[in-house]
Amino acid sequence: MRFQGCGTALVTPFRPDLSLDEDTFRALVRRQIEAGIHFLVPCGTTGENPTLEPDEHHRVVEIALEEAKGKLPVLAGCGGYHTGEVVALAREMEALGVDGLLSVTPYYNKPTQEGLYQHFLAIANAVELPIVVYNVPGRAGVNVEPATLRRLAEIDNIVGVKEASGNIAQIANLCATLPPDFAVLSGDDAITLAVAGLGGRGVISVASNVIPAEMAALAQACLDGRFEDARALQRKWLPLMEVNFVESNPIPVKWAMARMGLLSPVYRLPMVPPSQASRERIEQTLIESGLFSN
Repeated sequence: MRFQGCGTALVTPFRPDLSLDEDTFRALVRRQIEAGIHFLVPCGTTGENPTLEPDEHHRVVEIALEEAKGKLPVLAGCGGYHTGEVVALAREMEALGVDGLLSVTPYYNKPTQEGLYQHFLAIANAVELPIVVYNVPGRAGVNVEPATLRRLAEIDNIVGVKEASGNIAQIANLCATLPPDFAVLSGDDAITLAVAGLGGRGVISVASNVIPAEMAALAQACLDGRFEDARALQRKWLPLMEVNFVESNPIPVKWAMARMGLLSPVYRLPMVPPSQASRERIEQTLIESGLFSN
């Protein structure tokens, strides 16, 4: 089970001219590795991957691999609503040498459960890489139902799910009925502890862009069964986890990182900087968390 603990859904930094900021991205990846994060997730939706050109997508993943140097896994984003394009991208990511793929459910076209199954089966048949399904019905418009995920778990190289349905009853069902070696990962920072209590194996985190060591410690405490320690970390960092969704992700987390001097606050449309009210709320949370001072 290579993908457990805390994996960071890495943001993608841009320069003021909207070009890819490779130097800053490299520094961000090094910061993650030095903080003890368990695995890296470049080019997910938090990385604004729908706005990346194919060569940029490849370059971001290449940099993550160069910095990881085989010391920790790289789970590359590889999803979309065009199955053929996703299959082609999966083969390209495999050729680059990634350790696995995180594939979001097709969005907008709202496939049936059979369509979802056939979509992920096509990706799995195209590569030998382990695949983590990303279920985020609030954004994709369709839920990967437990029965469908149980079918997908029978495919050898579909090894886990990033569960961002927010439905604790559904997550409980998955943890109770999926094979024990199938990784259920929280897709929401705020319920990492709850998912772990049900049998989940960690989180693919947004907050760890800001606090990688702390989120890695929370996930490790859960894996070790040290739930009192995990609860203490949960209580301390919950405000930061919550403020990251005061507007659509990754708007708040990139703004927080900019205020901490980690990157420039640059977004590609249709993402835009947060409103003044949201900026003030983000900054106040950073101050109260001891991460920023005026």
